[in-house]
Amino acid sequence: MFLLLLAVFSFVLVFAFAQAVDTWNWVAWSVLPLMAANALWISGGAATSILGLLMSKAKPAEEPVGWQPEGQTAVLLTLCGEDPEPVAKFLNGLSRGLAREGLADSTRIFVLSDTSDGDACACEEQVMEGLISSDRVFYRRRTVRTNKKPGNIADWLETHGSSFDYMVVLDADSRMSAASIRHLIWKIESNSGLGLCQAGISLIPGRTRFGRYQRVTSRLLSKTFGRGFAAWSGETGNYWGHNAIMRVMAFRAAAKLPELSGSAPFGGSILSHDFIEAAWMRRVGWSVELCPDLAGSAEDAPQTLEEFFKRDRRWCQGNLQHLRLLGDPGLRGLSRYHLLTGIFSYLAAPIWLVLLVLLSSGQISIWGFLPVLSIAAVLLVPKICALIDWLPRAKTAKRRRIILRAWSSELMLSTLLAPLIMLRQATFVGSVLLGRDCGWKSPSTERVSLPLGWQEAGLGIVMSAFAIANGTTGAFWLALVIVPLLSAPILMPRLNELPR
Repeated sequence: MFLLLLAVFSFVLVFAFAQAVDTWNWVAWSVLPLMAANALWISGGAATSILGLLMSKAKPAEEPVGWQPEGQTAVLLTLCGEDPEPVAKFLNGLSRGLAREGLADSTRIFVLSDTSDGDACACEEQVMEGLISSDRVFYRRRTVRTNKKPGNIADWLETHGSSFDYMVVLDADSRMSAASIRHLIWKIESNSGLGLCQAGISLIPGRTRFGRYQRVTSRLLSKTFGRGFAAWSGETGNYWGHNAIMRVMAFRAAAKLPELSGSAPFGGSILSHDFIEAAWMRRVGWSVELCPDLAGSAEDAPQTLEEFFKRDRRWCQGNLQHLRLLGDPGLRGLSRYHLLTGIFSYLAAPIWLVLLVLLSSGQISIWGFLPVLSIAAVLLVPKICALIDWLPRAKTAKRRRIILRAWSSELMLSTLLAPLIMLRQATFVGSVLLGRDCGWKSPSTERVSLPLGWQEAGLGIVMSAFAIANGTTGAFWLALVIVPLLSAPILMPRLNELPR
């Protein structure tokens, strides 16, 4: 069903574009394969959401009454310079929750620190002291910090892994309830072939307008998309780096990641290591599954656009590194597909940008509104599926109004933000191709001297001038991109503000 929906949506988009081309010159023929690639990309999201809408919404099966795990589970939380106060507060509650769930004797919490600054290390130890002295947390800080987070976990695997059957991995900004951890332990213990189970992840309530927008988007869209993803990926799912349980025996097959030959950005340490770890576990026969409806799993999100773009730049470099690993021998076909979709999640942006520049400059002559209407329709499919999924849950008119208001706000903001994110991602891809390394959680060296939003506005002005000068109907539907670009100097700073 996924492949059928993917083929139908992609054909409609390519056909709509092809029939609207006024003159088939060499530029139009060259762009057609690029248009087809992007059609496949956005059609994948639509197909996944439809599949998720059709899937059962039943709650995850519960553990049998009185069940107790037979194996030992380590809960690993990695730190690297983050504020330890909220982490300690969370771990205090988690340790008490694990005891209430009857897991006190079968679980152990480890804080694996890679913090290097002297003052930060002292603060970290002071904040964790109560948890350490009460033997509720084992705290370890590495002195030799090789290979970042993967190296941190691999080091724990060498020193403590033989004492545990399973490991739950958390980041400093991720949260899991004791009940959700109990469910994951039961799930992996009741399936001897399961190597990794990734929990669905919601977002912690946002503190800025942008943070709140991301949480609304996640709450509206993640369930249908997650169910669909779990359905078509089956036992060859993916790993998102945290909020997942792994069988220690299975993870050993992926613990020692290679250093890629050559220098960064395409060489050196693998930044987006989670996709590779999942692919390698699957390669040796362990299943990797997603549990999309599990409650009690969350993470914090970037609260400003600057933080969001900084993280996105690192993800872009990490995903483009996967170009060198696509041909790894023995990988399952779906594992390669996961890597390919991660790569294309960033390559799509420069392709759209090239297409828009060619349209606005008149290098490709488009007549009619069918291309933009078809693209808009396919992009709306996941949002419509989410609305169909949410509205039946609302038992009162007030709740339906809240859902519709949230859905409308998300649609408006995502429409305005999409061209702005597209432009930034296109520059990220260009930066990687030019050989610029962003490092790992290091301060960005690619600072823009213009205030936030003005480089987007500059591109909008140039595109407007070209589009108006050429006078085709492309000038009208390009407004869906140009208007958000022109509004960026007002929109982007506003999203960074604290709500009143």
